[in-house]
Amino acid sequence: MAKELKELTKRSDNYSQWYNDLVVKADLAEASAVRGCMVIKPYGYAIWEKIQRQLDDMFKETGHVNAYFPLLIPKSFLSREAEHVEGFAKECAVVTHYRLKNAADGSGVVVDPAARLEEEFVIRPTSETIIWNTYKNWIQSYRDLPILCNQWANVFRWEMRTRLFLRTAEFLWQEGHTAHATREEAEEEAKKMLNVYADFAENFMAVPVVKGVKSANERFAGALDTYTIEAMMQDGKALQSGTSHFLGQNFAKAFDVQFVNKNNEMEYVWATSWGVSTRLMGALIMTHSDDNGLVLPPKLAPFQVVIIPIYKNEEQLNAINDKVAGITAKLKALGISVKYDNADNKRPGFKFADYELRGVPVRLVMGARDLENNTVEVMRRDTLSKETVTCDNIETYVKDLLDAIQANIFKKAYDFREAHTITVDTYEEFKEKIEEGGFILAHWDGTTETEELIKEETKATIRCIPLDGDKTPGKCMVTGKPSACRVVFARSY
Repeated sequence: MAKELKELTKRSDNYSQWYNDLVVKADLAEASAVRGCMVIKPYGYAIWEKIQRQLDDMFKETGHVNAYFPLLIPKSFLSREAEHVEGFAKECAVVTHYRLKNAADGSGVVVDPAARLEEEFVIRPTSETIIWNTYKNWIQSYRDLPILCNQWANVFRWEMRTRLFLRTAEFLWQEGHTAHATREEAEEEAKKMLNVYADFAENFMAVPVVKGVKSANERFAGALDTYTIEAMMQDGKALQSGTSHFLGQNFAKAFDVQFVNKNNEMEYVWATSWGVSTRLMGALIMTHSDDNGLVLPPKLAPFQVVIIPIYKNEEQLNAINDKVAGITAKLKALGISVKYDNADNKRPGFKFADYELRGVPVRLVMGARDLENNTVEVMRRDTLSKETVTCDNIETYVKDLLDAIQANIFKKAYDFREAHTITVDTYEEFKEKIEEGGFILAHWDGTTETEELIKEETKATIRCIPLDGDKTPGKCMVTGKPSACRVVFARSY
């Protein structure tokens, strides 16, 4: 393992390669035989399961229920909402036939030309169209509203440049799709879910985020408003980590979803959609990890504590096994997940390096001398610091330590973001500072033309118009025209 760790590229040498190395070497994911698609390996999927389980609980606490809708969407559905189809057309994979057959010359399997579909299907890039076609059958009266559905699913977008977790052709996500009787309810829902995402990012992922609304140029295809949480990675780039969309009545009109309101009048339904994906895995890796490997927040680690014995003979191992059994039981009683690795097929040094690479928050090591002294060596992954402590009340000590690690890695990420967030007033200074990375707060005149000029010349985009940002009016750094407030610019993934 020592040799493998040396092969992990340093962040300072090549951040992009460090990320790629880490995803593979920490056994999170790997490229598959299908172009642009990934295999999420068991350890990576265990982290995703933790993310999924916590978010699912949070959705249900806010009144949402899970459902499932088809993977295949009739191609005609996409054409009903003009902006929507324009936004996704280039990424759609289309199913045209329903049968294969053996080639006449014996060269292999070919598509049966006689089995062409009457209507072609799109593999879902997102599910608004199929869901709103379904909601038409569910909604007749205001008494049928609101509908608060969420779907855990996979989606497919034909990406040309892919990167494990950050951008793959197929990825896992959840997509909420809600229907409301009033505009106010729908807008409140979109903002509520943004806050759920921000709460999860900060309190479980330990990733500080900026909450804001997207510019018209950056909003979701078919939305009136897109709300976003933006996180800063260690290379100073932004990562959009969750979005919530106020769709207005666009999809209701496209699919003729009307209801009888309380005044006995026909009205179109108001809609939202919102989602996060396995891209959160990328955010988790790039926000916290170091040159030794992953650094996982305790609340999302597949196991929070690993215990490793050091022994010379079977008699010592048996004694340590007995001692560790008691410690493990106490930790588990406090809801702490533990792995005891007493397998004899790997040396302790290999195990130390392996669990460090995998980002296990706390490591306990017990040897013969520890057994005599009723002590255990404790190492915390975030700081790599070690200390020897008594086994008395070790469960309370570890619980407090896990809380401290969770708080510490959030603070470290927050301090990094603050140190790399600056305010500029001139375009010349902006062009100079954007090369250093980070978030730049600057005035913008609100036009798409200025936004596109900045993107073309600097590769920076407006990440969001902060909801809680500085609302002091000013002058656009490019045109000098009036600006309502400062917006967040950054280069991004």
